[in-house]
Amino acid sequence: MANNITIRKAEGTYTVRAGGAVLGESNNALELVEGDYPPVIYFPREDIAVAFFDASDKTTECPHKGVANHYSVVTKSRTLENAVWSYEDPKEAVARIKDHMAFYPMDEITVERI
Repeated sequence: MANNITIRKAEGTYTVRAGGAVLGESNNALELVEGDYPPVIYFPREDIAVAFFDASDKTTECPHKGVANHYSVVTKSRTLENAVWSYEDPKEAVARIKDHMAFYPMDEITVERI
């Protein structure tokens, strides 16, 4: 694994909300810490209401994790463009995040431990 990335099971139960709607809740989330960046919670895909998501054409590439596919979240009032990402085929060193989704920090999305 890249020296600057650690992945562990996130302690407790995490929830994610957007536009007042609960998008997911999980006891099986992962916490990824990369260098000096704040920790990122990755939710198992099966714990997320992906019906609220639209696949985006946007991809980004991380030299340590691979290529991330992005999704927009459709709420009652608006669409949050490219608010979610997932590594569909992550590099072997971070294979635990496969089939997990993470959310960009923004005012309209709340990820919290409950």
